[in-house]
Amino acid sequence: MAANTALLPDAGPLITLAYADALDLLFKPGWPIVLVDMVLHEVTRNQTPTSEKLVQWAAASRVSVRATRTFRNYQQRSLTDPAAARSANLGELAIQEAMNDFALDQPQRTAVFLFEDHKIARASFLLPGNCRKISTRAYLLFLEQQGWLASAAEIERRAIQAGRNFSRLRFPSE
Repeated sequence: MAANTALLPDAGPLITLAYADALDLLFKPGWPIVLVDMVLHEVTRNQTPTSEKLVQWAAASRVSVRATRTFRNYQQRSLTDPAAARSANLGELAIQEAMNDFALDQPQRTAVFLFEDHKIARASFLLPGNCRKISTRAYLLFLEQQGWLASAAEIERRAIQAGRNFSRLRFPSE
C-alpha cells in the first residue's frame, strides 16, 4: 500500500510538527510526501518560528513539490497587482486541485490529505473517491497504533510547549 499512497500535508500539520521537531513523522508510514507548491509557499513566505525549519526540512528531505495552477495564478497576480493577489485559503484550494488531479490522472493511487484546520473538517470539501482526509491528531494516533510512535500525546505536548496553538479538533470525532 505504501507505494500506492501519497501524503499531502496542509500548512497546519507542517507547522505543528515543526514546532514539535517531529517532521520526520511524516515519513513513518513509508508513503511519498507531496508538498503542494502553494502550501509550501504559505509556510515559508514569512519569517515565523517554524518557517526556516520547514525550508531546511523540505530541501534536506527532497520531498516532491507538486505544481498547481492555483500557485501559478497567485504568482502572476502578485507580480502584476500585489494588492489584488489574495492568499487566503489558496493552500486548501491548491490541495483540492492536486487531489482532483490524482483522481483523474492516478485513480489507482490514494492521496491522504493531512489537515488541522476546523474549516476543512466541516467544509463541503470535495473528496475524490481515491482521497482521504485525516487530522494531525488522528494521524499521530494512527502512528502510535502502528507502533511507529511511542506517544501521540507527547508530540502534541511538545508542539504546545514550543508555542503552537494546537487545534482541539477531534476528527474523526471520538
